[in-house]
Amino acid sequence: MKRNNTVKKIFIALVSLIICLIPLIPFYMMINISLKDVTDYKSTISIPKEFVFANFVDAWKSAGLGTAFMNNIIITVFTLLLVILVSSMASYPLSRNKSKLNKAIYTTFIACMIIPSLTLIVPLYMILIKMHALNTLWGAILVQTAFSLPMSIFLYTGFISSIPKELDEAGYIDGASRIGIFFKLILPLLKPITASVVILQGVGIWNEYGMSLYILQNKDVQNLTVALSRFVGQYQSQMNWVAAGCLMSAAPMIVLFLIFQKQFIKGISSGAVKG
Repeated sequence: MKRNNTVKKIFIALVSLIICLIPLIPFYMMINISLKDVTDYKSTISIPKEFVFANFVDAWKSAGLGTAFMNNIIITVFTLLLVILVSSMASYPLSRNKSKLNKAIYTTFIACMIIPSLTLIVPLYMILIKMHALNTLWGAILVQTAFSLPMSIFLYTGFISSIPKELDEAGYIDGASRIGIFFKLILPLLKPITASVVILQGVGIWNEYGMSLYILQNKDVQNLTVALSRFVGQYQSQMNWVAAGCLMSAAPMIVLFLIFQKQFIKGISSGAVKG
């Protein structure tokens, strides 16, 4: 009986290991190709005969990744700041005051999560033209913020609902206003769920392509995904450059996850699914 249990555990461990390794195969192939010479394509799995680190420099210059990286950083950082501020402030009354109006507003936000963003591209495109926001970074920031709010409000509302209301009452006794209670008492407790929002929304904003393809057409304001897509079309014979460019674009989000992974897991597990 014990032997059967041991065999079963070993089998489960092997299956789990294989499942974990499968997603890493494309990542390994991308790293492998990015370090190969253009003539060394006999196998995408075999180790390069010679490690060509110059591929990263060539890809950076040829794809104009310097400008695209800066655009991505500006869009991602400012969008996240707006999303965190607006969604956390909106979620506080939604979680504390369970009125019919607030329930209707919360339900509306949840319903917006199921609407594909590209179905709104025509009216959104016309609005951006009238606002003179087309091909501008601030226009992209507003669009990304609008589409990131529903999920963020859902997460923040659930997390704030898990915070005892007695904390608010203690603040009122000390003479604090509602705004003061939020910024001094509630907001500091939102670090775990904020880390979750930063990772979930940050990855989506950093890798956004569909909307950016239409609203960021000028080369000077293109984000990484649009710049890389045009780079792939232009340099299909230089897949080592393409792989190097893709690897550099993915690196910041990998680092972000490694930094916030503990807070991310804590935020998702403690309150994000409540409410």
